[in-house]
Amino acid sequence: MSGAKRDYYEVLGVARDATSEQIKKAYRRLAHKYHPDRNNDADAEVNFKSAAEAYEVLADSTKRQRYDQFGHAGLSGAGVHDFSHMGTDDIFSMFTDIFGGGGGGGRRRTRGADLQTQVEISMYEVLTGAERSIEFAREDLCDGCRGSGAAPGSQQKTCSTCGGYGQVEQTGGLGSLFGRVITACPHCKGRGSTVVTPCHGCRGTGRVMKERIVTAQIPAGIHDGQAIRVQGEGEPNADGTSRGDLHCYVRVKEHTFLKRHNNDLVCEMPISFTQAALGATVEAPTLEGKAELKIPPGTQHGQVFRLSGMGMPDLRTRRRGHELVQVLIEIPRKLNKNQKTLLREFANTEDKSVLPESTGFFDKLVNYISGAAER
Repeated sequence: MSGAKRDYYEVLGVARDATSEQIKKAYRRLAHKYHPDRNNDADAEVNFKSAAEAYEVLADSTKRQRYDQFGHAGLSGAGVHDFSHMGTDDIFSMFTDIFGGGGGGGRRRTRGADLQTQVEISMYEVLTGAERSIEFAREDLCDGCRGSGAAPGSQQKTCSTCGGYGQVEQTGGLGSLFGRVITACPHCKGRGSTVVTPCHGCRGTGRVMKERIVTAQIPAGIHDGQAIRVQGEGEPNADGTSRGDLHCYVRVKEHTFLKRHNNDLVCEMPISFTQAALGATVEAPTLEGKAELKIPPGTQHGQVFRLSGMGMPDLRTRRRGHELVQVLIEIPRKLNKNQKTLLREFANTEDKSVLPESTGFFDKLVNYISGAAER
């Protein structure tokens, strides 16, 4: 999910030292309050999914520890789902320890399952945009029986458990939360009929694993951890009429010299103390090669210079940020005899009383020592 995220403890309304049982109860209460089948408010579904995301992290001791220590940034690569693209039934299926088996809210599933995969791109490809061929395997309809599970030419019979409806009413599980619960029939898997003579290719399941290759367009400016949705490339639903989506999460490889901060790039570049003192023109690394950077005389350690428009493009506006170059003055560890002589001669010419930084420091030091002596 992109954009600023709320604190997970705040989302669930629990203290940071809340027990696992308190977290579970808080999530159950919010799921009941914001379930889209029970709440028609415009923000209900968003709040429902936010609560699910918070629960997934805080209910897992490892993810919770990372979140407590590093915040949302610490969850990168931790396998946290993108609930904004998931259906309500998919969310219920993830938390069977709270909601029991099956879907929720009395809705028959009308959409197939989403799938997730991951691609890696370079920081330069973030600048330009990229295209990737993605190979993955998905559970798909059997070609031999077209998903029915029955051998070609054979007949099916009405399911004796659900009477052909494909759904059954359950008590318990979600019942304590939402009352009457309708779920897919466990006997016929929601089809309403059972197979007499199974298909040889899929052994009566109606599904087989198939390899698939799709092309994903990755837009310029994308951030590490964001997902590209490829619509209709997920798995089919029970009757094969609708597919889920494929969510392709993007990982950006680290650059040798550059780090990203929002849409700006940051580069730490060493320079010599003579370059800092006398000024120089140096070459700074950028995503597009090198750029000349003028170092003015008297540059201080840690000073930051800006290369305008040399950062990353904004994902929406395409406007580029800047590159910020922080210079780090390197002091040589070893000097030859001639260098030491020259530096001593220079040291003899220094007037410490007129150096602004040292003057302020030593004035404060004198006052501090004088005050300490009086105490």
